[in-house]
Amino acid sequence: MTAFETRSQHRCFDGTQGFYQHVSTVIGLPMRFSVFQPPQTQNQRVPVLFFLAGLTCTEETFMIKAGAQRYAAEYGVMLVAMDTSPRQTGITGETDDWDFGAGAGFYLDATQAPWSKFYRMESYITLELRQIIIDQFPADANRMGIFGHSMGGHGAITLALRHPDIFRSVSAFAPICAPMLCPWGQKAFRHYLGENQQNWRQYDTTALIEDGRNVPDLLIDQGLNDQFLTEQLQPHRLENVCAAAGQKLTLRYHQDYDHSYYFISTFIGDHLKYHYDILQ
Repeated sequence: MTAFETRSQHRCFDGTQGFYQHVSTVIGLPMRFSVFQPPQTQNQRVPVLFFLAGLTCTEETFMIKAGAQRYAAEYGVMLVAMDTSPRQTGITGETDDWDFGAGAGFYLDATQAPWSKFYRMESYITLELRQIIIDQFPADANRMGIFGHSMGGHGAITLALRHPDIFRSVSAFAPICAPMLCPWGQKAFRHYLGENQQNWRQYDTTALIEDGRNVPDLLIDQGLNDQFLTEQLQPHRLENVCAAAGQKLTLRYHQDYDHSYYFISTFIGDHLKYHYDILQ
């Protein structure tokens, strides 16, 4: 059983908000994660929602900014967030750019040196962190969902498409919908996965759906005042692919909302209710 240390714990809506660290065998370095345990965990195992944050964020960002604990306590859902990449790997240039390297793991398993040694976020989440949550927290292993924001929205949808046996529900805020076709994704994929774009398709939401992957349902919220909407996020591409493939999609556009956690906190209650209804 993997050992971890408690960095801090806080009473929150009659539940417990905790921040933790452990030495990851998958990553090969210390990793940090956070867990909100709702009050219902005192008596039973509860559904679990993994949240994947966006570029530059950490395991703290969502728990501090989203206001999700209020709804998680109401519905009896555990929340789990993790750091967005390995840290202090010693790889040259890992902290040079805000949109690549540290804080920008893109929730994939890198195949290209030197990144492939440490940048294995898909395996970390689906294998190691998931097992820690199952073994050491009152989590129901059969009722797990995933959601995220921006880069994390990309990660949440691709992991749900790639691991339907693990994640029963999925949603996203302002996800990167077609990373193969946007500057953020192209930069990351070229370094992490190499130049062969066929290898990129396994981590591109629109490509995965084109190639026959699907989920039972998909909820996305997108602000129309999002500064990254046109160049980086491109939800119209996902909308078109889902329509062609018969993938059920609820894509809600919101006038005047941007890319920030003010946007996320406005609609976080809808997402918790959406997952709660599926995971019952």
